[in-house]
Amino acid sequence: MRSTGTVAELVRRQWGDHRPALKHGPTVLTHHQVVEGAAARAALLADLLPTGGEPHLAVLLDNTPEFPLWLSAAALAGAAVAGINPTRRGPEPARDILHTEARVLITERAHLPLLAGLELPGVRVLVTDTEAYAALLAPYAGARPGDAVVAPVGGDSRMLLYFTSGSTGAPKAAICTQGRLAGAGHALAGRFGVRPADVHYICMPMFHGNAVMAGWAPALAGGAAIALRPRFSASGFLDDVRAYGATYFTYVGRAVQYLLATPARPDDREHSLRLGFGTEAGAVDVARFRERFGVELVEGYGSSEGGAALQRSPDAPPGAIGRPAPGDDLAVVDPESGEERAAARFDGGGRLLNGDEAIGELVNRGPTPFEGYWRNPEADAARVRRGWYWTGDLFYRDADGFLYFAGRTDDRLRVDGENLAAAAIEDILARWDAVAAAAVYAVPDPVTGDLVMAALALREGAAFDPAAFAAFLRGRPELGTKMAPRFVRIVPRMPVTATNKVHRVALRRAGFRCPDPVWFDRDGDGTYAPLDAGALAGLLARYAEHGTRPPGG
Repeated sequence: MRSTGTVAELVRRQWGDHRPALKHGPTVLTHHQVVEGAAARAALLADLLPTGGEPHLAVLLDNTPEFPLWLSAAALAGAAVAGINPTRRGPEPARDILHTEARVLITERAHLPLLAGLELPGVRVLVTDTEAYAALLAPYAGARPGDAVVAPVGGDSRMLLYFTSGSTGAPKAAICTQGRLAGAGHALAGRFGVRPADVHYICMPMFHGNAVMAGWAPALAGGAAIALRPRFSASGFLDDVRAYGATYFTYVGRAVQYLLATPARPDDREHSLRLGFGTEAGAVDVARFRERFGVELVEGYGSSEGGAALQRSPDAPPGAIGRPAPGDDLAVVDPESGEERAAARFDGGGRLLNGDEAIGELVNRGPTPFEGYWRNPEADAARVRRGWYWTGDLFYRDADGFLYFAGRTDDRLRVDGENLAAAAIEDILARWDAVAAAAVYAVPDPVTGDLVMAALALREGAAFDPAAFAAFLRGRPELGTKMAPRFVRIVPRMPVTATNKVHRVALRRAGFRCPDPVWFDRDGDGTYAPLDAGALAGLLARYAEHGTRPPGG
């Protein structure tokens, strides 16, 4: 990525700007007040961090004003922020804090129970919503930007240590420098025409890279304001947007589906929003969102690691994410051999005809902005092989170079020798009127390969009608002969991670032995029946007969 300065420079230029910059409930801070607060916190940090250690601090907060203030403070001081996930339990928060070698932890009273009984040797804990914190910060009120630094500030200064949202193994802390974060902010601000009059609504968690890189950074680069929601709320979304005059928001995972599942209102289009930017909304939900709220959702692809990015163009066909961002040499390759996969072919209904030949892992064969993981050479080596950056995501590519998301490599489906795209099946299931959210994943076939299983969250007041569901599937010409779910789990609410992505690991681990109702198409002919005790016993006997371990249990 070309040099675009530093985050510290973007923060410093707010000095003397008295327009609104940060909104949170009744609290409104100007740009000048934000940089004043950041300078004070940078000076406090310089006094608190011990000499000789890494200039790192950990932040365990909901989306409150203290979070962006400490991000700005870290930028001014040359420090790095490790975002701590408040949904992690037991010893895990301590593991994350100590792994990043943070010596200061910024938190709030609501999260103190997470820290109870944990050993955090050498870590100073500051609780922001207390009188003690206010008293500690007060003497630094006159600090100015640049007065206090803990490390040299430059484009290659570490700015973020943000943990990946994977659900298997210990999360990895991806490094993001000031130069890369500033570059991302400038790129998105330019792409979306961010102006000082804009207000970026940040309802995705700021401990994760999406909210910071796609929400906070472009607002900072474009001189716009931000409005904070402590945690995402579908029911409170439109009220917030109207109250704050929000014009832009970011989304991740299933947030769009939850917004669409709220009861429609006559004033759904009466708001200031002009754009949403995110990932994994699906073509059906993008169209529904546009029709209902009058807002364009722009799908993108990227990660906290920054190893590859896609940009959507106006000529992109339905379902495509886009083409490679400038400078990226992206290819879809066989994960084992590294050979490029064949171009995707479609029938008249848009169904992928050659998934077995076309689906592969997306890699970046060109220069990559990936900056590594903190203290994790094994993860670095797994991510960068043969000189290529391996995304861990499955895609397929059409003859015109447009790329289509097919799922995570961990969620690969191979049915009767054919590779299937979980994302494509989800997109079809989302078209059924009764569905609020759908997730597709593999469970082992008793004989060989996989069977398709779907978890469905239904709209309010809807019930699962197996005959209607089967009729819907028969009416979808784009649904291939091997794509129909053999198992359907009806969930009261789709399980999601703290970053609002579907918790597929939990779904896959439980399989069909779960507390929710499961319907089973035993013969693959579209006849769904409850998986009751008798049917389950017969199914488990088939697994035992073939020596295959069933999921769950």
